[in-house]
Amino acid sequence: MIGRLNHVAIAVPDLEAASAQYANTLGAKVNPPQDEPDHGVTVVFIELPNTKIELLHPLGDNSPISGYLEKNPAGGIHHICYEVEDILAARDRLKAEGARVLGDGEPKTGAHGKPVLFLHPKDFNGCLIELEQV
Repeated sequence: MIGRLNHVAIAVPDLEAASAQYANTLGAKVNPPQDEPDHGVTVVFIELPNTKIELLHPLGDNSPISGYLEKNPAGGIHHICYEVEDILAARDRLKAEGARVLGDGEPKTGAHGKPVLFLHPKDFNGCLIELEQV
């Protein structure tokens, strides 16, 4: 059901410093920041030959990333994103298998402009999973 690894998301306390580190120290192609108000984050995508890294930073006081950074002040891996062909079929299959879909279970538009869902980390070995329809 899952396809390619789309990205690994890292929550960061300082988006500008993290972006500079990837650009200058690691020599990566770093895209400009983009606010995602529906998700409460500002994101920066780093393009790699085989996938992407998504840097996440809180946008606003109610950002879900704020709680993560309170527990992990230096930041850390927040989630991994897999591509799926049909997000509704994937959701229905996962729910039938007992996996919990976060939120109301309906896809939202993600940072790439495509439908996304998140799966409860307790159902996937402690890892928050994002599914993105391609």
